[in-house]
Amino acid sequence: MRIIGIDPGIRSTGFGVLEKDKKLSVLSYGTINPPVQKSMAERLKYLYSDAMEVIEKYKPDLLAIESTFHQKNVKSALILGQAKGSILLAAANSNIPCMEFAPRKIKVAVVGNGSATKEQVQYMIKRILKIESLPKSFDVSDALAIAYCGLTNRV
Repeated sequence: MRIIGIDPGIRSTGFGVLEKDKKLSVLSYGTINPPVQKSMAERLKYLYSDAMEVIEKYKPDLLAIESTFHQKNVKSALILGQAKGSILLAAANSNIPCMEFAPRKIKVAVVGNGSATKEQVQYMIKRILKIESLPKSFDVSDALAIAYCGLTNRV
């Protein structure tokens, strides 16, 4: 089974591609960073286009994405929802099923504690996947954690 995990964001969207056959393998990871000087519509188009490229390249069986959580700032929540919608549209147009996971469920899958910090998630995902180092940004480690959560809840 091949799965793409997505940590959505309008400034930086993390992605991680995992495959589980006899063993668990990391195929790819990175970020999609729409140009901040562009309009919101152009940034969403950029996000959609790059998500399509990742989907077409890796042909996943499933896309796992973090569910939207409650935010104090309504504007931030709406922008995050738009970014997430672009990703879900890319998956739907590619006939890829999607699963959404709450941040707490992802943390339990990776760390065993739903209140784990981002640093703890990053530390554990590096150990689980046997990755020496990851970018300092948590976008990639969160995306890999989301993919891992998808695998453990799907397989």
